Amino acid sequence: MRLRNKTCVITGATGAIGKATAKLFHEHGANLCLIGRDSEKLEDLKNEFESIHNILIVQAEAKDESAIREAISRTYNQFGALDAVFANGGTEGIIKPLTEYSNEEFNEILHVNVTGVWMLMKYAIPLMQKSGGGSFVATSSGAGVVGFNGLCPYAASKHAVIGMMKTACLEFGSEGIRFNSLAPGPIDNRMMQSLHEQLNPEEPNSVREFVTESIPMRRYGSNQEIANLALFLASDESSFCNGAVFLSDGGFTAG
Repeated sequence: MRLRNKTCVITGATGAIGKATAKLFHEHGANLCLIGRDSEKLEDLKNEFESIHNILIVQAEAKDESAIREAISRTYNQFGALDAVFANGGTEGIIKPLTEYSNEEFNEILHVNVTGVWMLMKYAIPLMQKSGGGSFVATSSGAGVVGFNGLCPYAASKHAVIGMMKTACLEFGSEGIRFNSLAPGPIDNRMMQSLHEQLNPEEPNSVREFVTESIPMRRYGSNQEIANLALFLASDESSFCNGAVFLSDGGFTAG
């Protein structure tokens, strides 16, 4: 019960990593606010829990400031504290050369992946200060530490997440609030399948085979492995971890 009596917010809660993390945090005793943009998926997720007395479900877009502000406020009012945030909402966008993105396409990815995380910090930090500290974990990516062909706005957004976590670490570390980036590599879920299909619509499995050969461990990661790392970072076990990037990519970015 590594999160007993702790109140945690998870965005992107209906995605594969979000769901795995929500279930793991619940198993470890957390009060949860689960935020997602699809109300039907949120309802389905709620039905997967045996007990929901300590779970708050909120439909909100990651880039909707008023909705995020309200969700954070509701969480604090309902549970009386805010101890951890897992800023996991995001989008991979579309693959194309950087010269071919429209302003709208480029900015949409930045708005969701960067501004969305910043807004969570903006409204969560004051309540974490009231709670006496806590842990803020944001999902970056392997694309947050290296570049990737065809993913310019996505890579830019994930580099930006790391920069924001490092900056927040400097600004609020003395108040007991920790900020870390969780950076998954190739994970066996919808997002990677989307990238496979975009790169090679005729033979998406050939992309998977190529990527697998590029991973020293010769396999994709699982959603559960990312959830396990999120649990460590949200819990007191990572009490001296601050401003860091925690890669979980099987060595994909090591070369």
